[in-house]
Amino acid sequence: MSMALASLRFLTRRRHRLRLPAPFAVPGDRAAFLSGAAEEEAAADAPRPPPQPGRKVLESFREEFEIGGRTIAFETGKVARFANGSVVISMDDTHVLATVAAAKSSEPVRDFLPLTVDYQEKQYAQGVIPTTYMRREGAPKERELLCGRIIDRPIRPLFPPGFYHEVQIMVNVLSSDGKQDPDVMAANASSAALMLSDIPWNGPIGVIRVGRIDGNFVLNPTVDELGLSDLNLVYACSRDETLMIDVQAREITERDLKAGMKRAHSEAVQCIDPQIRLAKRAGKEKKEYKISLISDQSYEKIRTLSEAPIEEVFTDSAYGKFERGEALEKITQSVKAKLEEENDEDSLKFLSKAVDTVRKQVIRKRIIEKGLRVDGRQLDEVRPLYCESSAYPILHGSALFSRGDTQVLCTVTLGTPGDAQRLDSIVGPPTKRFMLHYSFPPFSINEVAKRGGLNRREVGHGTLAEKALLAVLPPESDFPYTVRVNSEVMASDGSTSMASVCGGSMALMDAGIPVREHVAGVSVGLVSQVDPTTGHISNYRILTDILGLEDHLGDMDFKIAGTRKGITAIQLDIKPAGIPLHIICESLEPARKARNQILDCMDQEISTARAINDGSAPRLATLSFSSDSLRKLLFHRKKIEQETGARVSVSDGTVTIVAKTQPVMDKAIEKVEFLVGREIEVGRTYKGIVSSIKEYGAFVEFNGGQQGLLHISELSHEPVSKVSDVVSVGQMLSLRCIGQDVRGNIKLSLKSTLPHLCNKKDLESKDSDPLPRQEVVGWAAVENMPSVDAGAEPSSSKHEDGTAEEAPAFSTPSVIIRSAADCDAQDVANGRKKQTMVAKSSPRPFKPASGRQEVRIATAKKASGASTPKKTKKVKAEKSGSNGLEASVSEVPEQDASNTLDLEYSSPTKFRTGSMKLGDVVTAKVYQVRAYGLVLELSDGVRGMHKFEANGQKDFEIGQELIAKCASFNAKGIPVFSLLD
Repeated sequence: MSMALASLRFLTRRRHRLRLPAPFAVPGDRAAFLSGAAEEEAAADAPRPPPQPGRKVLESFREEFEIGGRTIAFETGKVARFANGSVVISMDDTHVLATVAAAKSSEPVRDFLPLTVDYQEKQYAQGVIPTTYMRREGAPKERELLCGRIIDRPIRPLFPPGFYHEVQIMVNVLSSDGKQDPDVMAANASSAALMLSDIPWNGPIGVIRVGRIDGNFVLNPTVDELGLSDLNLVYACSRDETLMIDVQAREITERDLKAGMKRAHSEAVQCIDPQIRLAKRAGKEKKEYKISLISDQSYEKIRTLSEAPIEEVFTDSAYGKFERGEALEKITQSVKAKLEEENDEDSLKFLSKAVDTVRKQVIRKRIIEKGLRVDGRQLDEVRPLYCESSAYPILHGSALFSRGDTQVLCTVTLGTPGDAQRLDSIVGPPTKRFMLHYSFPPFSINEVAKRGGLNRREVGHGTLAEKALLAVLPPESDFPYTVRVNSEVMASDGSTSMASVCGGSMALMDAGIPVREHVAGVSVGLVSQVDPTTGHISNYRILTDILGLEDHLGDMDFKIAGTRKGITAIQLDIKPAGIPLHIICESLEPARKARNQILDCMDQEISTARAINDGSAPRLATLSFSSDSLRKLLFHRKKIEQETGARVSVSDGTVTIVAKTQPVMDKAIEKVEFLVGREIEVGRTYKGIVSSIKEYGAFVEFNGGQQGLLHISELSHEPVSKVSDVVSVGQMLSLRCIGQDVRGNIKLSLKSTLPHLCNKKDLESKDSDPLPRQEVVGWAAVENMPSVDAGAEPSSSKHEDGTAEEAPAFSTPSVIIRSAADCDAQDVANGRKKQTMVAKSSPRPFKPASGRQEVRIATAKKASGASTPKKTKKVKAEKSGSNGLEASVSEVPEQDASNTLDLEYSSPTKFRTGSMKLGDVVTAKVYQVRAYGLVLELSDGVRGMHKFEANGQKDFEIGQELIAKCASFNAKGIPVFSLLD
């Protein structure tokens, strides 16, 4: 064998140098050189394939049932097998996991039940990555805290008395289809997990949601169906009694609410039997936990020492909250001193609990047997009320509400739609525009404590008040503001959440929010007596407007809020293991009466919403823009906010501007329109900057980069000889859009924004002058008038002496240039031609006149026909107002002084248009009456125009003779007249 191995190694080393025959080249031939032992050794060295793993079988148990046409299933054994109890509940494509665990220590470490409920909605349940910086879920959100409270409230009363071991319930939404709200499913799954665990618990419970659409109750409605429902009722119960109620409604009546609760109870019990069946199949045997209960002997000793002095304190209604508390504390300290003298360690250990039980029995006995309350009120009596609106006028809205010793300050702050709260919830709307934040500072109960983050109690109370007020808010289309109500508890002695409802309602009206009517809330309590043989309630009393002490020592805290029409929100918390539904329904009537009493007091202070612009509420404007304009606005938004102090938000194609005052709002809108631009409206005033100046006008950039033409005739009420005398490049002007031509070019006017000024001498001579002079009014083209070609020369006329006269520079041009660039191009092309035209008849420079200039008016020759030699003189325009511009100068025959002073005019027999000049007064007949003016015909058949002034006379007849003054010429050489009588 050794020789064979040596030969094989030699051949292997030499193989790359030797050409082996074909048989030796086959890899399988290696076995020919190996003996049987070598084969065994090679097989032992070869790697072995891994063993195949066994198949693990997860034994799971499932129970299905149906409510409202939807199948619900409980499943255990597949997920979270190490938890003390775990259940996955499913409805459609929504799955929720609930687990429960208890502390391992056998001894309780506290004197109360440390139950913790953690509800979490991770974004993977809806296929979304969190938008946070770390891309992880952060601290619990408000919705998660509220869902945790819905689970905690019905479960806590069912733990046995004295069970003080730490218990933690963790609920995680595994998947969500967005149709079902997982909160009700989570409460049912938590109940099933407790039933499967070894923790002592007197369950199970059933939880259901009921809506109402078009008067019909809907069981477990979807999120979309809840948007159409006027009722959102979450109801939890055991088989016979009610455990928890949470309601948000749109003013539902007490009668309809009773019907809804009865329907909810009959359907919710269907969740109980599947949990019992699942616990029998897969549940653990309940473990023996040590219960912390005081012995009967120790309790009797403490009751004997403390009952009489406690009853004496409760009998005296003169005690206030803190005085009563100090007196009861002194009693506890005296009992403690006696027990220390006797060295009774067992009694000292449970002293505080025992004294609290004695207080509870004393108060309950006096209420049930005598109908006497701690503060001396009747069972259905409301504490004294104090209401004050506009407590701090500088705020947008504020109100102070006091009921007894409970006092709440509510403030309202208005914001833009962009200020709405973003909700990262897997169901429901993405934003919330109405928020009520409830704050319970420690000074309100005279204690010292640190302020932390979100508190379950504060979030729950604030959400309850928010639900109550949400029903009366105007729709978003009518009131687009985002509203934040902040409720600060100034003093607490019971029902601070309902006081927040009352104060918040008044603050909303004080802020000018058009709420339909007031909303008020009140808490109703219950004191019951249980039959020890049957365990059922044998006697009870319903208390209206309970104190903090009555809440602590009673059986129920039933918070009910609403208007005069009906209920808007309810929250029921109980301490015993259930209350019959008929007692809860009976509590609705005293709550309604108390609510109406509170509403009467609130209406006396403020009954309608104030005008929003009367106070310091911000001004809000909503503008619509095109997509291109929105992109410009997003680019300029920060600049606008910095320069104006307003807040600008963009959402869904609309822009919302919020400003503290109206001047700030006007400045912000002006800035937005200047930088971004809006749809041009005729008659609207815009801010613009002069970009270039031409002979016939100026181009103005306005409305987000658009260009308009400010013609020379629209610069002033008086004739202007040169555009640069009035405006300059870079100057900002307030201009009014007066229209658009057929090409879409925008025409602007400066004179329409200026006041009509009159000269003092004109006013003095108004009475003596039988022919008052009227201001020049612009004129639109008259139909059927001869047209002028686009490239035609400016019209001119010849006087009798043969001198030529061009059309005035302030007449409307026959061709309107589309833009400044087009205008510059045309100037370059026609530069030589324009120079010739200017040299032909250039206007005189502007010279301010110190007084009224002499005016000579052309009249007809005297009838005598005397041939006096003609002398020519320059005719100057009268100074009207402060402009003092001189008109174009023409030579006219000098008239006799008598004619000039007499101012009696007659139409010439043969009057030609070529001899007419500015200021000429003639007699003309009405040729046509149009909608906006007259067409006048002179004696020689020449026609002119007259435009009606605003609210001017329009009752003219064809053929009527009028005295008219030539005020201007248009580009076609047609005279424009103003009437003198």
